[in-house]
Amino acid sequence: MYSAYGRKFTRERTGFTTDVNDPSQTWFLQEPHWLLIEDLAGGTFEIRLKHRKYLPQEPREQDESYENRLARSTCPPYFQRLERMLAGMLTRKPVKLQDISDTIREQLFDVDLQGNDLNVWTYEAARKMIRYGHVGVLVDVPSEGNGRPYWVTYTPREILGYRTEVINGKTIFTQLRLLEKLIEADGEYGEKEVTQVRVLYRGRYEIHRKNDDGKFIVTDEGNLSTPEIPFSVAYANRLNYMESRPPLEDIAELNIKAYQVQSDLDNQLHISAVPLLGFFGFPQSSEEVSAGPGEAIAFPAEGRAEYIEPTGRSFDSQFQRLEQLEKQINELGLAAVLGQKLSAETAEAKKIDRSQGDSTMMVVAQQMQDLIDNCLVFHAAYLNTSEVGSSFVNRDFLSSRLEPQEIQALLQLYTAGTITQKTLLDQLTQGEVLGDEFDVEEEVEATQMGGLIETDPPEPETEEEEPEEVEQEEE
Repeated sequence: MYSAYGRKFTRERTGFTTDVNDPSQTWFLQEPHWLLIEDLAGGTFEIRLKHRKYLPQEPREQDESYENRLARSTCPPYFQRLERMLAGMLTRKPVKLQDISDTIREQLFDVDLQGNDLNVWTYEAARKMIRYGHVGVLVDVPSEGNGRPYWVTYTPREILGYRTEVINGKTIFTQLRLLEKLIEADGEYGEKEVTQVRVLYRGRYEIHRKNDDGKFIVTDEGNLSTPEIPFSVAYANRLNYMESRPPLEDIAELNIKAYQVQSDLDNQLHISAVPLLGFFGFPQSSEEVSAGPGEAIAFPAEGRAEYIEPTGRSFDSQFQRLEQLEKQINELGLAAVLGQKLSAETAEAKKIDRSQGDSTMMVVAQQMQDLIDNCLVFHAAYLNTSEVGSSFVNRDFLSSRLEPQEIQALLQLYTAGTITQKTLLDQLTQGEVLGDEFDVEEEVEATQMGGLIETDPPEPETEEEEPEEVEQEEE
């Protein structure tokens, strides 16, 4: 069975996994839902490469005309923009860490050994989770040298298969197969892409690569520093264990529809951009008639010439359709994820919708927080430290920054004695005027009646006075 975009849907797969690089049944069930998402993530360039998959050719449209229309067509970046926006909302405020060791805190400034700190890493992990539906993270240690732990993210496409067992009431991995692609040196200046499969077991690992016969064989193996497989998963739209659906799949479908409508509109505008000169009243047997600068036309008795151009009224429906699609995409993105509609409604209705819709982003935030906490546990286990600590991921998705007039009103209330200094500072902190690191309690203690206390230390007694006091004691 095929979808409207030529994607083959299979609810079951014939055959069984026989090779280490063969995906599992769960992988094949999810793969059809990734294709459109991945193409949209590649933007207009990737969409054009698919040709008729997303931009059908009309029955009598010539190949050359279709290729020209394809080259002029651009895909609106609704999906990409929404994906970045949601991940940005999650990391709008930095991830907070509590009770972790100084060593781990310092290492989290380069959490993946790629130069990314924890906040940048969280943003990228959130994008993958929102794109695919879930994301996996492996806490690994370099096999060579005195390395330290680092975190690696895997999309569901890179998680080929797994096996689990329930031990002491907890489901844990007993086998995990991860697809990895590496860029290695080839000769003095060249490069080559190497595909390998990392197989993890409890307490050990194997690296499988292709040999000359095209079969995957074990090229490296060793022991893990932890008894469990240091792998954790976070879900944005969970279906089953290690199975999810892209939460923005419906928006992706509308994005393709907007792409098709935009293509039709651009093609019509291109064709009608130049007025067409029409000649009327010329006999059929007359020679070809042309017009241009420096040319004169001899008209027959009843002949005439006039420019023919569209009035533009025929394009209104296309423009309206595009506006409807954009509005629908925005409403789906905000209502489904944030619970906020663009249409006018009562404050109570908005409050209800917000409380219901926030749950999706709340799940994403909670899942990401649990993911980071699990990674901290594995990280601490590698370092053999008990100072695991915990994290807190932002849940304030929308900016609540105070406007200048609101700040001025608060200052007037404080000056008039209507509110206390602590209330003022609390409101300024919540209104994002003061930074998250601002300590209200400490600031209140350092002030008195609205004015700063003298923080300079008392002047020490002079060295001349001290001997005099000693002499008096001796007398």
